[in-house]
Amino acid sequence: MLQCIFILSDSGEVILEKQLTGLKVDRSICAWFWDQILSQGDSLKLAPVITSPTHYLFQVVRDGIIFLACTQVEMPPLMAIEASLLWLFLCRVANVVKEYLDGLNEDLIKDNFVIVYELLDEMIDNGFPLTTEPSILREMIAPPNLVGKVLSVITGSTSNVSSTLPGAASSCAPWRKPDVKHSSNEIYVNLVEEMDATINREGVLVKCEIYGEVQVDSRLSGLPDLTLSFSNPSILNDARFHPCLRLRPWESDQILSFVPPDGQFSLMSYR
Repeated sequence: MLQCIFILSDSGEVILEKQLTGLKVDRSICAWFWDQILSQGDSLKLAPVITSPTHYLFQVVRDGIIFLACTQVEMPPLMAIEASLLWLFLCRVANVVKEYLDGLNEDLIKDNFVIVYELLDEMIDNGFPLTTEPSILREMIAPPNLVGKVLSVITGSTSNVSSTLPGAASSCAPWRKPDVKHSSNEIYVNLVEEMDATINREGVLVKCEIYGEVQVDSRLSGLPDLTLSFSNPSILNDARFHPCLRLRPWESDQILSFVPPDGQFSLMSYR
């Protein structure tokens, strides 16, 4: 359970603070965290999970913006799996905020302060993950745009939250709207890979790693059930999947079986 989320700038300033439970976390924890960064010289050199004298801290960095989450040491000891899940959830929060704002920097967060707060309200309930699927969040909270800002000035309304619950929230595939329709059904799959290689002075390859991502752009009507396979899946390591993918077919036959979200998304990444 997370107690608080802070969003910090690249200079250590607290841009946003969201208390998640009745146990308030003092901002002094951010000063302690920033001292650790200064001692290391870079936040990326710090471990994703840090133990302070009073809290466990989880940090995620996106484009120089630091998402810092806290939970108390006095709580039952965190197992490694629990800590990993909390850190992965914080990664999801950071990615959703970046996607909503179409980028991430200090000015964007300050200009869309209300929307970021509303996102955190819908994604976290009393410190526990609630709604994390971007497609559902977009139905619940309107993404920032010029028209919305003009209307809020005219009407005086500052809320972007919909008054109705999205239909996908109660669906067996919550990442997809239940009534998607397209005039032409098509899907595009792109395999994007980056190579990281080390070569010595004699030109001999010392080390080589490839990082890949399967990017999908789906424009299919209804509730399509798709299957995708690789010619040699045994070479893929450290695979990470979109929630739409069924794990059992992958574990047994190395096959990607899924009901895709509508639009662009990352189906899996690997090394």
